[in-house]
Amino acid sequence: MKLPRILITAAASGSGKTLCTCGLLQVLKNRGLETVSFKCGPDYIDPMFHTKVIGTRSRNLDTFFTGRDVTRYLLRKNGAGADVAVIEGVMGYYDGLAGISAEASAWELADVTDTPAVLLVNCRGMSVSIVPMIKGFLEYKENSHIRGVILNRISPMLYPRVKAMVEEQLPVKVCGYLPELKDCLLESRHLGLVLPEEIHDLQRQLETLAAAMEKSVDIDGLLELARTAEDMTEETENPCGEAISEPLHIGVAMDEAFCFFYEDNLDYLREHGACLVPFSPIHDTRLPEGICGLILNGGYPELYARELSENTAMRRVLREAILGGIPTTAECGGFMYLHQTMEDMDGRAWPMAGVIPGKVWKTPRLTRFGYVTLRGGTAFGKEVGSLPAHEFHYFDSDACGGGWKAEKPLSSRGWDCIHSTDTLFAGFPHIYYYANIKFADTFLDKCRKKGQVIT
Repeated sequence: MKLPRILITAAASGSGKTLCTCGLLQVLKNRGLETVSFKCGPDYIDPMFHTKVIGTRSRNLDTFFTGRDVTRYLLRKNGAGADVAVIEGVMGYYDGLAGISAEASAWELADVTDTPAVLLVNCRGMSVSIVPMIKGFLEYKENSHIRGVILNRISPMLYPRVKAMVEEQLPVKVCGYLPELKDCLLESRHLGLVLPEEIHDLQRQLETLAAAMEKSVDIDGLLELARTAEDMTEETENPCGEAISEPLHIGVAMDEAFCFFYEDNLDYLREHGACLVPFSPIHDTRLPEGICGLILNGGYPELYARELSENTAMRRVLREAILGGIPTTAECGGFMYLHQTMEDMDGRAWPMAGVIPGKVWKTPRLTRFGYVTLRGGTAFGKEVGSLPAHEFHYFDSDACGGGWKAEKPLSSRGWDCIHSTDTLFAGFPHIYYYANIKFADTFLDKCRKKGQVIT
């Protein structure tokens, strides 16, 4: 399989990777190219921006979750038929596990997938120093995979001279530059960027950015670089289990408060017999009819605590359904919603669904964030082995659960987590199904065999 592809990376977070990636995606869309996009790592929000640009769902690629073979399989699967794939890196290019390893970094993803990388260099406040900085990234690993450079936040007057310095002294091509674009800014909040729907002039910003990149970035050179990527050989067969014959209607909370999803998770469920039925804990007063399972994913319930709390009808029917035995997964924001009370961003406590006997409160900093491996527990009453997962939250609970042990990679740190029963799996960790498909298969099997149909 031939899949032209490049990875946009940088020296650090905050260098403009998402903006540059979205601008490039808009350029490729304007040129009529069938484009797919991916985000390196467990991020939910950046893929939303990609999706807003290209109109099709962006996916995640994460070597901590899926290792070499399954990562390559997912790249082939989701890139099939595309003219080009654009992958956005995470943090700094070599930043990986525990802050001390290149494992699970953007570099490892480039290495695993044989993808040419383009280093976006934040040039603000630098000139000659740009050269040794790039040199360090080129030489840190024997095969850096860095084949191109884009100079960001540099003046048009300085660019030609810096480009000449870099190309004369280093074995890398400078593929253009981006000047300071003050009208193209992506705002942030406590979990990352604000959501695309909250930026009223996002499309205008994207078109402005795309027009600038057409003038100052060698788009044809980037496409030529993408075409040098090695063919994607099919070393790994489909790692999925068998599809369930009869359709299973599963309710999925989807609204302003619950919006964090791995698209591959949803695809896996659909491909294995699930008919996903969206509902809103904010706006609806009843669950969808005929469902035999529930999914409550993460998002921003803390921003909508009042609306969630005041919807007493939904809180009641949801509590009755879960306590009545409908198979349910709830992670992070969805887990928070299941508590008796939850604080909002101002520290005011609101009544919630009351499934979990405890309270959730706001903390001043990220709590237990990063990759973990869950060990020693069961999922829906069955042993499924270890579960690679991820946590990222500013809230905490006095009832985190004790069904599993979370262990930090390359660290001795760990903690108890997860409420795990025959019908409920709820906690702060986010689960990526392809990291251990037994989890998803067990959930689907529980929905098929013992799900309490809601009418």
